[in-house]
Amino acid sequence: MSRTRHIRGSRLATAGLAATTATLLTAALSPAAHAEGRPTRATAIENAATALVDHAAALGLTSAEQTSVRDVIVDKDGTQHVRYDRTYHRLPVLGGDFVVHLAPAGAYRGADRASKGAVSLPSTTPQVSAPKAAGLAVNALRAANLGDRLRQVKAKPQLVVDALHGAPRLAWRTNAVGLDSLGNPVARTVLTDARTGAQIDAWDSIETATGDGKSLYSGTVALETTQSGSTYQLKDPTRGNTYTGDAANKTDLCFFGICFQRAPATLFTDADNHWGTGTTADRSSAAVDAQYGTDETWDYYKNVHGRNGIGGDGKGSYNRVHYGSNYNNAFWDDSCFCMTYGDGDGTTFGPLVALDVAGHEMTHGVTSKTAALTYSGESGGLNEATSDILGTLVEWYANNSSDPGDYLIGEEIVRSGFGKPALRFMDKPSKDGSSADYWSSSVGNLDVHYSSGVANHFAYLLAEGSGPKTINGVSYDSPTYNGSTVTGIGRDKLGKIWYRALTVYMTSSTNYAGARTATLNAAKDLYGAGSTEYNAVAAAWSAVNVN
Repeated sequence: MSRTRHIRGSRLATAGLAATTATLLTAALSPAAHAEGRPTRATAIENAATALVDHAAALGLTSAEQTSVRDVIVDKDGTQHVRYDRTYHRLPVLGGDFVVHLAPAGAYRGADRASKGAVSLPSTTPQVSAPKAAGLAVNALRAANLGDRLRQVKAKPQLVVDALHGAPRLAWRTNAVGLDSLGNPVARTVLTDARTGAQIDAWDSIETATGDGKSLYSGTVALETTQSGSTYQLKDPTRGNTYTGDAANKTDLCFFGICFQRAPATLFTDADNHWGTGTTADRSSAAVDAQYGTDETWDYYKNVHGRNGIGGDGKGSYNRVHYGSNYNNAFWDDSCFCMTYGDGDGTTFGPLVALDVAGHEMTHGVTSKTAALTYSGESGGLNEATSDILGTLVEWYANNSSDPGDYLIGEEIVRSGFGKPALRFMDKPSKDGSSADYWSSSVGNLDVHYSSGVANHFAYLLAEGSGPKTINGVSYDSPTYNGSTVTGIGRDKLGKIWYRALTVYMTSSTNYAGARTATLNAAKDLYGAGSTEYNAVAAAWSAVNVN
């Protein structure tokens, strides 16, 4: 059954050789002139060039080869590391790369090489033609995508020297690309012996690029995109092919979890990989926010909690922006594994694509794949609170100066007509006029967006403590039910404890008493029974009347 999670209450529930310096071994090389202080990049390159001549035999270099600098690192103590690629009679050598290590004064210390020995071939004329190599690569691409009808398939062979797979040999490196039945790009790199036509190796690949976008709420942000011919797609192959599409102001037609029609998600494309204008006049501006929010949420879960994607399986979700007409909501839907964002009515809400909203929505997906907290009663409040808590931590993790971390939910999307500066307030949830600060036997009767206040308040207290304080320019004053003073243990520990409780101890029926037990067990696992962190969890729950 489709489960939809809303942000607010509703009646509807491979890199090229950049900056290289080519050096012929036979070229005249001047000794490096050492300036006082730490060596520069140029000095390191000169020192390494001298080392190439002096140690050519040890490095397996001959006059038939050329080298080009790929990267330079100079340590604080002046030690230098210069990374090279090489060619053989102008053919790229796969496995020909090496790193030269130099002492602070420039003396050669040794090298790390991808492959040993010199490159020597009887001929650089292939016996297998380029068209033949291309055909073999296309067959390999089709075989790797068995069961899918590929179209617009193309292949581009390049003659190389393969030193990665044993003795050096002449080979064709062919990039084969095409579109699958959904119109998404697929690609495979195939390495073929240029003498026999035998396949040496093959691997999936996709042309990727780093672009940037001007968002509505987060300033100009970097975006990983997919290049398809002369255009770019707002699709991130580094994060499970997460993408963002335009819903074209259409809506879904769903009843009881069965959808008879879905709003589209037409993939955003761009000619120059610079997306949006930072205004609503450009439809891709909202898409930038949605994609950026997805990226930051993916990175938060992966880098902080070791979770590979929302489902833990490396699969990317997708976004639909511009859903409906003046739609004042955003929601997660399990059945499509996607987030959907309305544009807002402009008076109460702007486009609902802010960073903490994205983190909130994707966290519903994490909850669905883990504790699957039932979306009603106290467990429903915990479900919503989980998204508020971890979505807030995504915002802090992103460390974006245009949208700095805070304990306000949806502060970027509200407009003057809403009457409040945010949707929800974690330090004192009742400031929104509806949410519960503390647990009572009737809290489960509230809408889940309001019963979530108990856990949101607990989370704030656990991270920051009680009483008045100003954080990132925002004033907070968090009270306690029992009049106690709570000392916070920080956001990082809050996140680790809540995530472990969610993924290890909570179940679909967990209520607030069960959440106390789950988080105490998580704190015990992470920091030990009776630890400062364990005691802080107990104190924060008691401060919101969960005992």
